[in-house]
Amino acid sequence: MRVKLIPFLGNSSKRLFFVAKSGQYRVFSIRGLGFASLLRLEDEPVVATDEPPSRRSISVVAKSAKLDFAKRAFFILRKCGWDFGLSNGIPFTFDESNVPNLLNDVFDSSSDAQLTFDFFRWLERQKESPHGIRSVCTMIHLLVSANMNHAAVSLVSGLIRSYRDHFDCSHVMFDAIDRTRRDKRPYATVYSMFISCFLEVRMINEALDFISRMLLLGLSPSSKACNSVISLLLGLKQFARAWELLAQFGCSNTILVSLFVNSFCDEGDILLASKLLFSMRDYGSKPDVVTYTMLLNALSKRGNVREANALLYKMTETGVTPDIVSVSVVIDGYSKLGRWDKALNVLRKSGFRPDIFVYNSFISTLCRVGCVVEATELFDEMCHVGLSPDCHSYTAIISGYCNIANMSRARKYLCEMLKKGFNQGIVTFTVLIRGYCKARDLEEAEYLLRLMLVDRIQPDIFIYNALIDGHSKNGNMHKAFEWLDCMKKMGVSPDITTYNIIIHGLVRKGFLRESHQIVDELVRRGFCPDQFTYTNIIDGYSRGGNFREAFLIWCYMSEKGIQPDVVTCSALLNGLCKAHRMEEASALFQRLLYAGLKPDRIVYNDLIHGYCNEGNIPEISRLINMMLRERIYPDAMTYRSLVKAFEKNRAEHALEHAATAIKKLLSKNGVCI
Repeated sequence: MRVKLIPFLGNSSKRLFFVAKSGQYRVFSIRGLGFASLLRLEDEPVVATDEPPSRRSISVVAKSAKLDFAKRAFFILRKCGWDFGLSNGIPFTFDESNVPNLLNDVFDSSSDAQLTFDFFRWLERQKESPHGIRSVCTMIHLLVSANMNHAAVSLVSGLIRSYRDHFDCSHVMFDAIDRTRRDKRPYATVYSMFISCFLEVRMINEALDFISRMLLLGLSPSSKACNSVISLLLGLKQFARAWELLAQFGCSNTILVSLFVNSFCDEGDILLASKLLFSMRDYGSKPDVVTYTMLLNALSKRGNVREANALLYKMTETGVTPDIVSVSVVIDGYSKLGRWDKALNVLRKSGFRPDIFVYNSFISTLCRVGCVVEATELFDEMCHVGLSPDCHSYTAIISGYCNIANMSRARKYLCEMLKKGFNQGIVTFTVLIRGYCKARDLEEAEYLLRLMLVDRIQPDIFIYNALIDGHSKNGNMHKAFEWLDCMKKMGVSPDITTYNIIIHGLVRKGFLRESHQIVDELVRRGFCPDQFTYTNIIDGYSRGGNFREAFLIWCYMSEKGIQPDVVTCSALLNGLCKAHRMEEASALFQRLLYAGLKPDRIVYNDLIHGYCNEGNIPEISRLINMMLRERIYPDAMTYRSLVKAFEKNRAEHALEHAATAIKKLLSKNGVCI
């Protein structure tokens, strides 16, 4: 093989140096001078050059084994008639006038997109400057035709980054794609790639311009590009523009119409979402289970669970089978409203057989909200259908009975759990100790803690807090402080909850000065007293009639950036009402409303009770009206206060008057009795 070396123009000392060694070739290239010459390989022996080039002008690129693609590419191009030698004394340069044709020739002759792409990259490195837009678009077309879409997308993204600040970016790119396509049929895939990449960098106007140009050519973007652009428009609240685009695409795409249903649901326009869902067939598309689930979720979140349940059955009537997700949405809606019977009914009628995890979820939630009877029925049903309760099942049901201080039933399930070979863990011990503390059986609670230590289970802060709370509520503050010392000795550091329990116990016993001193000590030690801490102190001062100190604490917590909540307001309000200081109580109530806080039934009843002592029936009626507007319904305490107000006014048959007044107020607010 002979190597013919053609000198570079203007400086004959700068040449390519080609050496043969053990059948391998080492190629040296000159950078910074363009392509004034190239190798010509012919079947002659290797001839060395007259002198090696200088280190300054020559750099080693790679072994020739790594440049086989370049040899192949140039071999193909010579066969296609390309001459890279000097022509009329002018060196051959690679630019936009010839690179697109070179790439097409390499690909057409080899059908090898990877070879063409490697050559494309190699040329760019040799030029030490990026290819022009026509060269890049040519390469994109070739890659797409060979299904090398990943590499094509990378080129598209780079091109958009380079041209994003151009005055007419989309027009320039669309024109380049059109001019470099290889046949009369434009590649819709290439256009869709550009649309998707425009959207990734939020160039929405350029993406829409591409879509308009595609539609003029009788082409449609890919479904992914359509979904992306409509999703982005909906996210920007440009509903009219998105709907116009949907009409251009054709409304038969279920996914696209579903995007609108989801957006209307997110905006809270359930009526419009429902109308669109039920009219989807008119547009040539059919709602699927995902579309229905979007509307089900929106209805359930807004408390319209009855309508959600009706929609669930309508799905079946229209031939769409609900899945576990759509059923779970309705179940969750009923669960949040406390309608466990309805939730279970939906589950049983759905045809899905609940597993142990579903049963455990229901049992845990029912026990947490105090529906222990319903949880027990479900526990028994689980056993009846052949599912064996696990440790989580037993812990949940034990916790339920501990929460209502029914320790005999809790012990029954504990014994059953131990007989089946389940060990008591720290969670089970915690719920039992809390239960015994709530039942005021502190001796049994302490026994369980000692049993934990025997079993080498280290009690945590929750267990110590439960014991301290139990003794505090019993008024045994000496014992509470003993357990506080004990937990410190066991290496368990008290947290703010621990100190809040102590402060609450001291306040209940009337030790306000001591509780205040603990708060000061907490601040010195770096603790951050929370709302509960200050609310306890305020409640103590209010009960003792020391409103000056209570208001000082109120102001202090505000200065510290801790905003009083409804419970804090209620503590101060209760004291003011009991002290018959209704003018100040009313001012505080107005301040509560102005701060955007939502009064609860306790706050309303405190105020109503305060006004009943004055016999102020008009003010009581006004407050009951406010309650009903907030969907807070009067209870027995509200009724008793109104009766007392009528008695204060020496009305005969005060009970009947109060009952009539309540009925009128309920009727006025649209509440049927």
